[in-house]
Amino acid sequence: MKIVAFIPARYKSSRFPGKPLAHIAGKPMIQRVYECAVACPELSGVCVATDDERIAACVKDFGGNAVMTEKSHRSGTDRISEAAFKMGLKKDDLVVNIQGDQPFFHPSQISRLVTPLTEDESISMTTLKYRITEKSEIKNPNHVKVVTDRQGFGLYFSRSPIPFYRSTTSSEEFYKHLGLYAFRMGFLLQFTRFSEGVLESAEKLEQLRALEHGIKIKVVETPFDSIEVDVPEDIKRVEKMFYSQLY
Repeated sequence: MKIVAFIPARYKSSRFPGKPLAHIAGKPMIQRVYECAVACPELSGVCVATDDERIAACVKDFGGNAVMTEKSHRSGTDRISEAAFKMGLKKDDLVVNIQGDQPFFHPSQISRLVTPLTEDESISMTTLKYRITEKSEIKNPNHVKVVTDRQGFGLYFSRSPIPFYRSTTSSEEFYKHLGLYAFRMGFLLQFTRFSEGVLESAEKLEQLRALEHGIKIKVVETPFDSIEVDVPEDIKRVEKMFYSQLY
């Protein structure tokens, strides 16, 4: 069984055009993400799935692997599905979706992500959560929140604060969804054929497509946060974090 990570990357972005090629601490962001991925020992390979020749050229320049995909994909998951199919992955292989705007995620997050799939054949899809420690993130719609059942399967994902605490207590807990996913290849092909649901359309969260079609998503807690770059102004904040860890 192969475990292959794909990093979907497109050039056109309404809030940050060319984001994958933006430099962070001296390297293109796509390279930073790629280097974090290859540090995970469970992975059989890492590949960038892109629709832009400039991104593909950048990846090849730093020695990485890239696969060209169609421009029409509605999500990163659809993009990596095409790339995984082109690479000939078998239905029992595992496909990891790593967001291209999280340049300094901890490699152990991938290990936690794939473990439920390697240990339980009934699980088709996994993702991660992190306990929120910064109160400003709770009401920030850019930080997606998640609630799970007692077995750790996702009940709902939302840009709104969930759960709603009717009575304020010191025991309030909120979990942020970290946008890394792992799929069985066979299920990934099925998932991309699902129609968009009402909830996915409302929240603009593709994982809700799975829940609306009755698919259970295993949500694994990680002790490490993963900072995203959404707009150009985020780069300085991410670089400050990076350099603080070096010195």
